[in-house]
Amino acid sequence: LFLTDLYKDRKFLNAEELIVQTVEITKHVVDIEEKGVKLRLTIVDTPGFGDAVNNTECWKPVADYIDQQFEQYFRDESGLNRKNIQDNRVHCCLYFISPFGHGLRPLDVEFMRALHQRVNIVPVLAKADTLMPSEVERMKCKIRDEIDHFGIRIYQFPDCDSDEDDEFKQQDEALKDSIPFAVIGSNTIVETKGRRIRGRLYPWGIVEVENPMHCDFVKLRTMLVRTHMQDLKDVTRETHYENYRAQCIQSMTRMVVKERNRNKLTRESGTDFPIPTTPTVPDLETEKLIREKDEELRRLQERLQKIQQQMEDS
Repeated sequence: LFLTDLYKDRKFLNAEELIVQTVEITKHVVDIEEKGVKLRLTIVDTPGFGDAVNNTECWKPVADYIDQQFEQYFRDESGLNRKNIQDNRVHCCLYFISPFGHGLRPLDVEFMRALHQRVNIVPVLAKADTLMPSEVERMKCKIRDEIDHFGIRIYQFPDCDSDEDDEFKQQDEALKDSIPFAVIGSNTIVETKGRRIRGRLYPWGIVEVENPMHCDFVKLRTMLVRTHMQDLKDVTRETHYENYRAQCIQSMTRMVVKERNRNKLTRESGTDFPIPTTPTVPDLETEKLIREKDEELRRLQERLQKIQQQMEDS
């Protein structure tokens, strides 16, 4: 996708190794340049996902990784040096769906339902060159229907502004209609009709990765890098991270209230021997802190309700 070979020395496991195969989390940093603008992307890959014989909760390392990035950002945001926070939150999850089947597998459903509250999920139909064009369309319709049936929340493209030009509106509609993106991957350069292109050479012809007539690779790259990158970041910040932040504040508030009640019971118990307790702030300060947290939580809940209402209306 970014003209980078992530696994130059990839090793294919045998059947015995697949039995104990575990999901890994690997990070790759890619520097790209788009119209003179330099951009650094961090690609987080999960080799081993779905490869084992027993895939029970194989998505948990992925969910834990996303939560860890949220937690680190929450800690940095609550610290003193807020101006230089490094944002390592996951803004988009490309979920590749196998073309060898009749729609979504149970594993696909469980994974996306486990993560759709944490990250923007963009479904991708992998290895589209193994299907006929008519089969691709049927597979796409089947996947979209099952996503709706199982209540999976994938990334929703925002509506275009009224002042946008017609060309951009048409491009946006084409991107929406392409979900899930049917893609073909190749780092091999082949020659055809005097041109050097990335593709796959078959006995019956050449499949071009960047030919819109062959697959949706160009549309996927356009969506990620050019048209919707900022919106992916905005939805992560305003929806997914705010959900996590609200849960953290709720948990902190409950802990403060529980600790205050425990200390109050200890003082009223009238025991003859001291009971060691952890030092706490005075009652007035505790009550003030609780009121502030409750007010902040109320504002967050109202904001989340507005965002969810906007998403439902769209």
